[in-house]
Amino acid sequence: MAAARSGIRLGMKPFNIVLIEPEIPPNTGNIARLCAATGAVLHLVGKLGFSLDDRYLKRAGLDYWEFVALKLWPDLESLQASSTEGKFFYLSTKVSRSYLDAGFQPGDYIVFGKETKGLPEELLDANPETAFTIPMPSEKVRSLNLSTSAGIVLYEALRQSGGLG
Repeated sequence: MAAARSGIRLGMKPFNIVLIEPEIPPNTGNIARLCAATGAVLHLVGKLGFSLDDRYLKRAGLDYWEFVALKLWPDLESLQASSTEGKFFYLSTKVSRSYLDAGFQPGDYIVFGKETKGLPEELLDANPETAFTIPMPSEKVRSLNLSTSAGIVLYEALRQSGGLG
């Protein structure tokens, strides 16, 4: 087994967090910090709702940006075409299957939509076997914050794959 730092198993393929058209700089900054902490690759897809020079984005990521593997893509199709390994998992409030039922493996892509609209229904309809949600016991809240959701699902993927040591 590879050496571990902070409980994360080193040497395994990284997971990939994919944000399609993120709109809120602090969410993306927090997710960047999450990726730096776990070794996940951060993929930003499509038109961003902010500049990568945004001070709120930088502040949320603190001084961890140098440790973030960041990739930019014009669209999801370009990312998918370049990916030879790993499954794409789509997270949404518009589906009912729990992310706890997903079988994550190192190298997989965990895809989130923009904060205001989520993922397009056409994308979810085309991928029913890999579309999942985070169950919420309270009906008073329709969704969780994007960075909270990314953290929940990424750590479950790491747990399932033995990546937490």
